[in-house]
Amino acid sequence: MRNSTTLLRSGPAAAAAAALALTLAGPAAAAGISVSTTGSTVSVSTTACTQTNGQWGTASLLGSGQASFSQGRQVALSGTASGQSAAWSNVTPGTYTVIVMCSNGNTAGTQSVVVSSSPSPSVSPTASPSRGVMGGIGGGSADYGTVTMVAGGALVGAGLIATAWYLRRRGKPRHL
Repeated sequence: MRNSTTLLRSGPAAAAAAALALTLAGPAAAAGISVSTTGSTVSVSTTACTQTNGQWGTASLLGSGQASFSQGRQVALSGTASGQSAAWSNVTPGTYTVIVMCSNGNTAGTQSVVVSSSPSPSVSPTASPSRGVMGGIGGGSADYGTVTMVAGGALVGAGLIATAWYLRRRGKPRHL
């Protein structure tokens, strides 16, 4: 019985937290647009627009000081009935507002986005070797003929035989 009282007490708190999360998501989530940034590219996608006269609609990127849809950088939406999208490249760092207007005149949504400056990667070119590394077990990069391989095998075999003979001889007791 004790667990049920705990659940009853935490139920309203969980509901309040869920309501707060939905409130913070704001009208952009309810409106059906999604804005993302990758470096200096801003892109928007939506499923709210329907095609009218061969057009899905237009998206506008408003910078600071721009108040209306017509003042922003406008891009036509492209896509299919399952989703439309638009993108702006070479966007300078700052805070922007994205507005999507469908071709039927309805606003699909409005959302703010922050474009941050990303440091360009500093990669210095290095010279790559034209041949493989001359390392390994004595000949990793050179091709030796059959005679060399047979001679090397004979030396290794002779060393094994000599080692076995020495160890065997050492183990015998010596009588005078």
